[in-house]
Amino acid sequence: MSAAEGPLVVGVDTSTQSTKALVVDAATGQVVASGQAPHTVSSGAGRESDPRQWWDALREALHQCGDAAREAAAVSIGGQQHGLVTLDAQGEPVRPALLWNDVRSAPQARRLIEELGGPKSWAERTGSVPGVSFTVTKWAWLTEHEPEAVRAAKAVRLPHDYLTERLTGEGTTDRGDASGTGWWAAGTEAYDEEILARVGLDPALLPRLVRPGEVAGTVRDGHGLPFSKGTLVAAGTGDNAAAALGLGLRPGVPVMSLGTSGTVYAVSQHRPADPTGTVAGFADARGDWLPLACTLNCTLAVDRVAALLGLDREAVEPGTDVTLLPYLDGERTPNLPHSSGILHGLRHDTTAGQLLQAAYDGAVHSLLGALELVLDADADPTAPLLLIGGGARGTAWQQTVRRLSGRPVQIPEARELVALGAAAQAAGLLTGEDAAAVARRWKTSAGPVLDAVERDEAALTRISGVLSDAAPLLERSAGSS
Repeated sequence: MSAAEGPLVVGVDTSTQSTKALVVDAATGQVVASGQAPHTVSSGAGRESDPRQWWDALREALHQCGDAAREAAAVSIGGQQHGLVTLDAQGEPVRPALLWNDVRSAPQARRLIEELGGPKSWAERTGSVPGVSFTVTKWAWLTEHEPEAVRAAKAVRLPHDYLTERLTGEGTTDRGDASGTGWWAAGTEAYDEEILARVGLDPALLPRLVRPGEVAGTVRDGHGLPFSKGTLVAAGTGDNAAAALGLGLRPGVPVMSLGTSGTVYAVSQHRPADPTGTVAGFADARGDWLPLACTLNCTLAVDRVAALLGLDREAVEPGTDVTLLPYLDGERTPNLPHSSGILHGLRHDTTAGQLLQAAYDGAVHSLLGALELVLDADADPTAPLLLIGGGARGTAWQQTVRRLSGRPVQIPEARELVALGAAAQAAGLLTGEDAAAVARRWKTSAGPVLDAVERDEAALTRISGVLSDAAPLLERSAGSS
């Protein structure tokens, strides 16, 4: 038996590339065991994954946790958002899941926006203007290109729903993940029947919506996992909502996540509806909202510039007027899907280190511009900015965010925030607490705080000017002359 103070819970993060499991002491937040196993994703425009691999990876990750996983009293699954999972009458996948980064449904996204009244109408109905990542566009693509798969589908799920259902035998989801489908109405917090009818999706194929704090079910027999029959299963949620739970976010506290792509978000008590599509008006997993904006080019783009220059990613040098817009994969915020990177202001005395710093500045400029749209008008502009993700550990990232934001910057020491948020959700089932309050009790956001410095307005103005002047080039489609 473990030496934990309280009951043990399991939090799971089933992401694009792997599944991670944490066994956590519900009393203290101490991680007593962990495991991780990979799964594969197809390459190219179509990004697909076999859901059965997620289940196998979950089993392997829990096996790595050893005896601690057998003691768990509750479990919750956090997972990658937007993915389309189609199941047959036996609960087996009809075809591989279409993942969030599958871009083949771009024509369907454009058509759906036009057919249902334009961007403003979508934002008011669902909280978001559906981009290519949203599940509704993937279902529309599947209907057009693989009608036989649509006919065979007897259940439609999101990635975290699939694993939860294999645990409990019941089809369930939560408001946080449902808000990223494009067929969940933000005003009524129910499925939008008109949108479902437009794309030919029978509401009976969708999972039941579980309320925050409600038990989704219990672990059934024959699952091949270390859990005892009757172990409580929480609703689970999407990865961003789970990370917000993992940080114990209060309304108005800004978060910047530095990964391959970058995201900025904050909990809000006001339902968002951005007709420009920049801000996705997601729900959180508690009952509030989680307005979020995403940039495509973050750590991967900056690392690529460092590699081209033959530099370590930390080898930045200050003191330059050079501007680099690192839109190496197009860009989502600002909305320039066909753009490429632009370098401006190069001089004889410009150094490689200054070019690298310019890449950092260009990436952070995009994120901070999005953050202004995410935060409520009455949010405290001096509140510390929580910096998470792989880039958050890098000194160059920390100092660039600090200089360009003018805010204090806090770097939480806790890792695996999605899995920790799922664990907090599971713990809330046992204690009756709000999941975010559980995470605050665990002090998951604790970490060093870098004091605010004067914001570098000159750099921000310069980058904005280059972005504006270069608009005709950036908006030109790829391959055009």
